[in-house]
Amino acid sequence: MQPSHLTINDNGTHEIIIQKSRFISHFKHTTTEVEAQTFISEIKKQFASANHNCSAYVIGENNDLQKANDDGEPSGTAGVPMLEVLKKRNVRNTTVVVTRFFGGIKLGAGGLIRAYSRSVSDGMNAVGLIQRLLVNEISITFEYGWLGKMENELRQSPYPIKSFDYAEAVQVVLYIQPKDLQTFKEWITDLTSAQVVIKEGSKTYLDLDFPTTSI
Repeated sequence: MQPSHLTINDNGTHEIIIQKSRFISHFKHTTTEVEAQTFISEIKKQFASANHNCSAYVIGENNDLQKANDDGEPSGTAGVPMLEVLKKRNVRNTTVVVTRFFGGIKLGAGGLIRAYSRSVSDGMNAVGLIQRLLVNEISITFEYGWLGKMENELRQSPYPIKSFDYAEAVQVVLYIQPKDLQTFKEWITDLTSAQVVIKEGSKTYLDLDFPTTSI
């Protein structure tokens, strides 16, 4: 599992006008090729009257599966430029379809490449990206006498807190990146004079907002 990767924040759409042509980008988080192809088919059906519904997707933690389709535009002017934007922005498990309604002005090969690239880039900026960070769920258990100090220290620490549970003892579940695990254990042990029980849980991905920028 990769330490982190980017993906689309939410399913969404974004529209731009270039030389009277409408370019509508549609995004969906997809983890399998079946999901990607199903989404593409849905958009094509919904926008059957459009001149083109070009598509691109990247699937897998290492972008193992990459595909692009020009859907009738001149070869290499739509799907591939769209795919290149996804790859340059380093996103994973994302499918995009760009619907074009021709406005009567031909853009030429270079113009099409720029238009489809911009549609995907601007669309991602509008819809937003998230960073998926690989973390361990770590539970720590300590007596109530440590509660005030521990709660204050934990809430000021860089480690995201999942939950506090107040039972016979206090149990806190946090998200710790694997690279920080040893440092965290040493810190929390020193903080409580070793009066804490630390248990490692499963690995999961924590979603964080990611600032979007133009390509």
